[in-house]
Amino acid sequence: MPIFPRWADQWLLGRISKAVEPESVRIVLGNGEATVPVESPVATLVIPDRKTLLRLMIDPEVAFGDAYSDGTLQVQGSLVELLEAIYQATSREQSSEPLYPRLVSKWTGRLQANSLPGSRRNIHAHYDLGNDFYKLWLDRQLAYTCAYFPSPTATLEQAQTAKLEHICRKLRLQPGETVVEAGCGWGALALHMARQYGVSVKAFNVSHEQIAFARQRAEEEGLSQQVQFIEDDYRNISGKFDAFVSVGMLEHVGVENYNALADVIQRAIGASGRGLLHFIGKDQPGPYSRWMRKRIFPGAYIPALRQALEIFERWNYSVLDIENLRLHYAKTLEHWLDRFEKSQQQVVSMYDAEFLRAWRLYLAGSLAAFRSGSLQLFQIVFTGSRCPPMWWTRAPLYSEEQLEIEKPDAIEKPEWMHATS
Repeated sequence: MPIFPRWADQWLLGRISKAVEPESVRIVLGNGEATVPVESPVATLVIPDRKTLLRLMIDPEVAFGDAYSDGTLQVQGSLVELLEAIYQATSREQSSEPLYPRLVSKWTGRLQANSLPGSRRNIHAHYDLGNDFYKLWLDRQLAYTCAYFPSPTATLEQAQTAKLEHICRKLRLQPGETVVEAGCGWGALALHMARQYGVSVKAFNVSHEQIAFARQRAEEEGLSQQVQFIEDDYRNISGKFDAFVSVGMLEHVGVENYNALADVIQRAIGASGRGLLHFIGKDQPGPYSRWMRKRIFPGAYIPALRQALEIFERWNYSVLDIENLRLHYAKTLEHWLDRFEKSQQQVVSMYDAEFLRAWRLYLAGSLAAFRSGSLQLFQIVFTGSRCPPMWWTRAPLYSEEQLEIEKPDAIEKPEWMHATS
């Protein structure tokens, strides 16, 4: 068997180090004979053998994710700071994706296409893992989207309710109006709109477990007559409404279906309605993480802002307001990751250690991406050409903000909020 010379190990490690901040990450191969030394590293990446090293050279993103998840690759120190260093280095290079990952990415995209049956499979793979799992680390309402922190000291529960309130203020909801929600999660926003603003809501979602949970909440809170949770695809929305809202669903639509989404919005609110899209975005168009699509979010795509704006151009909707809540999502993820780490034993007992590491990597990687600016969080308010004016300034959005921080604890909690898993 030929001997792999030490200089070659060192050369390969040097190539790997170009993908991270060289002054902040120490890289070690095997027994430590070959290293990329750093005086004060934020983390040390331990690559156990040449096989793993070569995999990282050929397909760095997927190889890193898989090797960390199965326990082959070790990170000593801060995983979040290591990933931040990788994102910062990658954003500076702006290099094109290597040929092999690019070809595999196209093939994966075809296999995970968001057709009607494809979307149901993709959503099931992530959101139907079991509500007890999500109860371990989300807030009481199971709000699984960016929270809004009017104050840095707000709790996760307060910030998630503040997010719901922020959205409702942007939509200027009035009692008696009708709202359609595309992709409703576990129902927090639909129930908040009905309870706090007196509107009627039809909420669509293809996740069976989420819909079942949301229906139970509506029943317990006496809101079943106001909120209808429908287990169906957003493309099957029908009827006329005053407002359209979608929070955290656009990432699962795919640019190839943006025209279909635009047509749904036009059918729902016409030229006289208004709406809001809340979604993870990027500064520039580009492929979404193949490892994330493989292990966490099959079929997902993160659009650039200009790609999302094409949805409104199709039917001449006016964009009234765009807000970037990137730092709020970073803080949301700090809370989620902390709660997740405190629930390690329960997660392993539900699934296994590999699942735990994969989801830790997903949460830590997302936190690093929002901190570094690799990901953004956009809220867009839009109106039809015949929609009455909504506001003169942004003042109504913030005038009662401090009061709303305290609102979650003032609301009488239904029984489901007190349950522990």
